[in-house]
Amino acid sequence: MNVQALQVSQPLLRARGLTLQYSAGGRTVRATHRVSFDVHRADRFVLLGPSGCGKSTLLKAVGGFVAPAEGSISLDGKPVLGPGPDRIAVFQEFDQLPQWKTVAQNVMFPLLASGRASRVEAKAATSYWLHKVGLAHCADAYPHTLSGGMKQRVAIARALAMQPEVLLMDEPFAALDALTRRRMQELLTALWDEVRFTLLFVTHSIEEALVVGNRVLLLSPHPGQVRAEVNSHQYDLDSAGAEFQAAVRRVHGLLFGVQEAQAAAHDAAIGGVR
Repeated sequence: MNVQALQVSQPLLRARGLTLQYSAGGRTVRATHRVSFDVHRADRFVLLGPSGCGKSTLLKAVGGFVAPAEGSISLDGKPVLGPGPDRIAVFQEFDQLPQWKTVAQNVMFPLLASGRASRVEAKAATSYWLHKVGLAHCADAYPHTLSGGMKQRVAIARALAMQPEVLLMDEPFAALDALTRRRMQELLTALWDEVRFTLLFVTHSIEEALVVGNRVLLLSPHPGQVRAEVNSHQYDLDSAGAEFQAAVRRVHGLLFGVQEAQAAAHDAAIGGVR
């Protein structure tokens, strides 16, 4: 047996039987129930499900911020017991950048604070990644002068400059207008084409899941349980035809059940007739 090939085939990130809970209003709420999945190197793995199904809680658990009530998470064969620079997150909120630091200082800060780079190396990495996200001209600007999309590009540059084992993204484009969201999806996929980083991406948009991911884990409504996993490598941002729409309907059916999906299709058809 080729030991090297066996090692390559092993998942980078492995979640097994994850039950996650949190406290709310003096009671314990179960966010997910025995969720399992594997993420391989260079995967664009998407967690897809309705609001409240535990997607963000799963991402926080992978980030080491939520301890499982049941189950385990391992990264590169080692248990995830807390946060670390091998997992960097980009969130939906635009206030994730310290306002008193310039764009370049925001990108450099985690590199210096973690000791992963010298100041010379951090400056070089910052210049490289700001160029990659199209913001080299904004290096000396402050976050309050940037649009929402530009702030997200800074956050992506800051995350990738750390060269994490897994880039965690929690609905990063949900608060953007449709055109900016499309540009950010284009940027993300273009960066992945070049760098082939490992991505764990959370969304409640079926269309976004299919075009951003190459594998999509479907989670049921609260508490989140695995409904199915689908491959979506055949779709990209130009996918919009009958085959793509059929895939969207199929995923909707898997998420919510056949009867509900049929009812939604029927309502849509009636609306179209009107």
